Parts: sequence; C-alpha cells; structure tokens
Amino acid sequence: MTTFARAAAEAGRYGEAPQGYRLPEPLRLGPVVLMVSDLGRSVLFYERVLGMRVLEQAESHARLAAHMGAEALLELRTAPGVRPCAGEPRLGLFHFALLLPDRASLGRFVRHLQELGVRAGAGDHFVSEAFYLADPDGLGIEVYADRPRSEWRRVGKELVMGTDPVDIARLIAAAGPMPWVGMPSGTVMGHLHLHVGDLARGTAFYAEAIGFDRMVWSYPGALFFGAGGYHHHLGTNVWAGPGASAPPADEARLLEWSMVLPSVADVDAVAASLERAGQAIERDPAGGSFRVADPWGTTLRVGVA
Repeated sequence: MTTFARAAAEAGRYGEAPQGYRLPEPLRLGPVVLMVSDLGRSVLFYERVLGMRVLEQAESHARLAAHMGAEALLELRTAPGVRPCAGEPRLGLFHFALLLPDRASLGRFVRHLQELGVRAGAGDHFVSEAFYLADPDGLGIEVYADRPRSEWRRVGKELVMGTDPVDIARLIAAAGPMPWVGMPSGTVMGHLHLHVGDLARGTAFYAEAIGFDRMVWSYPGALFFGAGGYHHHLGTNVWAGPGASAPPADEARLLEWSMVLPSVADVDAVAASLERAGQAIERDPAGGSFRVADPWGTTLRVGVA
C-alpha cells in the first residue's frame, strides 16, 4: 500500500467546511434515476449481475431495491429512440456507487462476478474497497464496502484517498462459505461520481451553494465532497476532458440523483443557500422537495424521507 505521512482521521479533524450553509450530518442519498435504451435488458442485468430485485415495473419504467431490501435504490426509465452511450466523453454520470454493509458481502459479490465470468475493475481507496463495471448501456457502476472509520487517515485537514490494487484473494476469503444470494439488507446508495467541466465551479456549487464539506482535494483531476465526516457522498472529476459535452436526449444517461435530509426545514435551508448563490430551483408543488441543476445540467433532487 502507498505510504503517507498521515494521522488518524478523528471526527472533526479533517475536511474543509463551506463558508456558509453546511449540510447536516444525517444526510443520505436517495434513488438514482437512469434513462436506459432497453428496459427489459437492463432489469435482467441488475437482477442477475448486481443481485437487485424489482419493486415495480411497467412498460416504460422500473424501480429496483437490494434483493433483501424494501427501499428503491434505482429507477430505470426508457423512451422510444433512446440508444446506449456512444462511448464519447460526456459530462454527467461517471458512476453511481452501491455501498454494501460489510466486507464479507463484498467478497461474496466478487466471487459471484467470477462465477458469472463478469470482468470488473477494482481499487483499494484506503477508506474503502471498490469494484467497477458498466450496465448494458455503458453507464458506470461501483459496488463497494467501507473500511472502519478507525482505519481512515488524514494529512492535515485532508482525508487520505488513493487507488491501490485490491487483495482479491483475502477479500474472497473474508466472505466465508456463504453464497451470494443478492444484495443484502443494509445496502444503500453510497455516493455518486460526476464528470464536470471545472473543479472550481463544482466547488462553488456543491460546497458553497449546496453545503458539502470538501474532503479530498489532492487527487489528480478530482474533488470529493461529503457530509457528517463521510469520505464522500459526491465525487467530481474533469477526466472527460475540456471538450466533453452533456449527453443528448436520445442517449442513455443519468436523469437525476437525490439527497435525503432529516426535515423539511433542512430542505428549505439548502434551497435558501442555493438561491443566495443565484441558483434557480424548481420546487415540488406538493412541498417538501425541490430540484436544481448543476452548471453542466446534472439534476439533483433534495427532499425528505
């Protein structure tokens, strides 16, 4: 593993808070909404490869949860003429990340991928171990498990993250004899990672207007934001390059992601912070939530459980 001059990442001793409004500690992410080209094909992939289950399915949409969970993590939508990702650098989704409840579950998932013959990328990020694959439309997915917070480290105020190889043999050994039977109860949407056009503008929007803490800012071409001391609820990067554009309406893509806050008062506080920053928001007529688009057109929904 890479060596750093680092100290224990004790609560309150790492991260840079925004100058104004700060998101509350109990923040969590809600469902991610994707546009796909073939709903049936995508549902089969998420059931067979990721071990999710369908909560609801109609002709043009489906909602999926962990196999042993009751709360929707993904919503898939389709429309006539939608095609898979073209393979060109795009702004918007880099990947969404499903957080498994423990390392043993991740080991069982990796063994499951091996049994299916599905290839995946991997990275030991010091705060977590992660595996990367794409859905049938080329939309990015991460499945990961966190290391205990007692093992996280910092350099000054910055949390230490990087990318080293995963010790896959030890990870699978941690799974024990229990087979993979689907995503377990306790699986959540852990974070989202976006391609953006500029890290400084991303900081102005996601930290100073939305209220995230900056957690990691030395990773090449990327910035990571979190709330409540979490290593990141949101990653942003400029790896798509200066010529990247938003995906067209007839291409598979991220439609929106969501944050779930403890109360309507918290939602109103985020809305007020955005409006002070000159950002236009679209309030839900029924109240309790709103939508806002980042500088590159990626839509975020903010609401309560």
